[in-house]
Amino acid sequence: MDNKKRALEWESRWALPVALLTFLAVVLLVGSGLLNQVSGDHEAEVLRSVHEHSSSVTLNGLLQAVGFGLLVLPLLYLFRAVRARSPQVRGQLIGLVIAAPLFLAVSGALSVGARTEAADQFVKGEAKSTLSAKQANEDCSEAREEEDAKEFREEFEPERGETPLAACERQQSEDDEAENAIGEASLAAVSSGLGIAGGLGFLVALFYSNLWAMRAGLLTRFWSSLGMASGIAFLLGPLFLITLIWMLYFALLIIGRVPGGRPPAWEAGEAVPWPTPGEKAAAELEPGEPLAEPEENGSATGGPKRKRKQRD
Repeated sequence: MDNKKRALEWESRWALPVALLTFLAVVLLVGSGLLNQVSGDHEAEVLRSVHEHSSSVTLNGLLQAVGFGLLVLPLLYLFRAVRARSPQVRGQLIGLVIAAPLFLAVSGALSVGARTEAADQFVKGEAKSTLSAKQANEDCSEAREEEDAKEFREEFEPERGETPLAACERQQSEDDEAENAIGEASLAAVSSGLGIAGGLGFLVALFYSNLWAMRAGLLTRFWSSLGMASGIAFLLGPLFLITLIWMLYFALLIIGRVPGGRPPAWEAGEAVPWPTPGEKAAAELEPGEPLAEPEENGSATGGPKRKRKQRD
């Protein structure tokens, strides 16, 4: 059995499982966001909220970890399909395709422990502020000058018997304590490092695979361009929804549930590049069937040829 047949059989066998698990990954990642109960405008408020909703934070982190881990499957499926049709694709990058989502999954799991540890330390009063009272006063005095009195009071919400300026100084000190607690958490450095490495690797994997998928004809220019952009969107946080939309489309594509069906390259087992704009224009300008030449004894319509009347 040649490589083309083996690749087509592998794609056919794994298309449905990969599609279903991709759907599950999207559901888990969306669900983790919907279940998130942590809130707060300042670091101190966020850590208090984490401490209050520790069970929700744990569930949220686990859903994210499993969701990111499952994203290995669509990325690996696309990379193998591209590699089977384009020998120029660097096969060594398959390690990056697998490792990037797994790094994100481990980072998500470790971040649960890091945030919970930081929140416990802060709430117990074990975190220390490195911000001096003088610096806090200077920062708050500057903020008060830039805002009007009403906005300044509403932003810092003084407690009973407390001036807005004193409330601001207290908030500055608490936020510094919270930031130190987050930075000093035992798992913070590892979680952050894996998150950065996984995010950058995920961007490269999506961009590279989609670029070659377009060249091989596995994805249209629109969806491959969106796939490349979704890698950047993933790093921007709020635009992560674009990445999930692309994942849903890809899951539907590999099982043939998209309008117009799959591009020909999927069934061919080899690259079927899309025509360039120049080639499209040339095809549209190609002449149709040539006009019939007049016959010797008849006109172009097949009628008898008229004789000219000779003049005397």
